[in-house]
Amino acid sequence: MNAEWLTGRLCAGHGVASGTSNESPYPDGTIRMQFPVFNALGLDLSGCYFGTLNIDFAPLEISLSTPDHLFEKVEWTDLHPPETFSFWQVEIKATEVEVLRGWIYYPHPETKERHWQSPTTLELLAPRLSGVEPGCTISLRDEQRRIKLVDTIRLRARLLEFLKFRVLASQQTFFEVDTLAKRQQWLSTMFPEALQLSEQDLDRVWTQARSLYTES
Repeated sequence: MNAEWLTGRLCAGHGVASGTSNESPYPDGTIRMQFPVFNALGLDLSGCYFGTLNIDFAPLEISLSTPDHLFEKVEWTDLHPPETFSFWQVEIKATEVEVLRGWIYYPHPETKERHWQSPTTLELLAPRLSGVEPGCTISLRDEQRRIKLVDTIRLRARLLEFLKFRVLASQQTFFEVDTLAKRQQWLSTMFPEALQLSEQDLDRVWTQARSLYTES
């Protein structure tokens, strides 16, 4: 069975990737500056436009795994500390008949100092598309199923409710040995769906469960 198409809406970006923002310190755009660096690292993006498509899937958040390319601590400018980037090759569909090959472009937020990106939004690199504008729908598909849309609000609530009875049954002993590895191992057996949440979200739920369900 083929992977499903994930459909979001094109939204306006910061204008930094393409260089269209008057406030950007990169008048040529960051993408044009980064392409030769990525090419030297083994990723040829020569067929792509010097800018990104910003696709919003709100209220769902994006969960990504196992990129095709991971480039760590890339020094592409002296105006910014080194950044880490991941890329996933995907199919992109802007109309019912035109399907193109492109890439998810993911500057890791922990290494990105400026221009925060919402967890509901993906940036895509693709050949230039005609006839698209903010608000139109864009679909993407990954045959390896490494891209998931997660209702994190609902999932956090379900996990908190699941933990309620576990914590109340064991009280403080539930949290005695609580490393990230132990937590993930336990969840993989007891509530594997929760592993779609980020480490930050898991920490948030664990802290809330400790506060709500253990005796002071």
